[in-house]
Amino acid sequence: MNEPEIFAPGLLAGRTALVTGGGTGIGLAIARELGGLGARIVIAARDRDRLDAAAVALRERGIDVYAHPVNIRREEDVEALFHAIDQHVGPPDILVNNAGGQFAAPALDITPNGFRAVVDLNLNGTWLMSRAFAGRAIASGQGGRIVNIVLSLFNGTPGMVHSGAARAGVINMTKTLAVEWGRHGINVNAVAPGTIDTEGLRQYDMAAIEREMQRLPIKRMGTAREVALAVAYLVSPAGDYITGTTLILDGGDHLMGAAAEA
Repeated sequence: MNEPEIFAPGLLAGRTALVTGGGTGIGLAIARELGGLGARIVIAARDRDRLDAAAVALRERGIDVYAHPVNIRREEDVEALFHAIDQHVGPPDILVNNAGGQFAAPALDITPNGFRAVVDLNLNGTWLMSRAFAGRAIASGQGGRIVNIVLSLFNGTPGMVHSGAARAGVINMTKTLAVEWGRHGINVNAVAPGTIDTEGLRQYDMAAIEREMQRLPIKRMGTAREVALAVAYLVSPAGDYITGTTLILDGGDHLMGAAAEA
């Protein structure tokens, strides 16, 4: 399907964007959008096969892409990723922290190890990536943009206490890093998608999700491209004076009160 152009062609020419979790879903949509606007793209994730398939799909669109596996929870993996990028592409000036994950369960059914695993991935992994990116950007004086992909969980979401806690941490970290790193020319923002129609969503009860969508002001799920367009806006010149904010992209879900119990 031909998608309408929203931004000017070549808007991000000369920029390099690193997208974690870029092999599938929202991450791949972000890589596609930024690459289509002229940016060189680096996609990073744990699954090498999915990364390679995504890289092929992006190159078929004429996008300059480099793929490298990473486990963002491991500091040594993160450092190896940035070293490889420096060698093969050159330092990125855009970082999209999209990698993350969770599982649905009532709070009392989540083990301490399960809770730690989700926090380690979503919060600590985002910190390790941001720290590595900013350290290089500050040392070089080039500045840059960081966009953290979180979840729209502002009313609390039963069944997601671990993910909600981690994502709330990322939102606060976004504000703090915006203050600390702004003087170095680094803008730090977040995008908080609600229910987005992706392959990963299919592990949940789709009939229940469709019913839940009817309570929203915009009575549908969002699309991965809509998330990608929000990211493109924040990393484009239109976002030059925006930092420390979280753009909520949930069809108005955060206005409607807490979700039903899990």
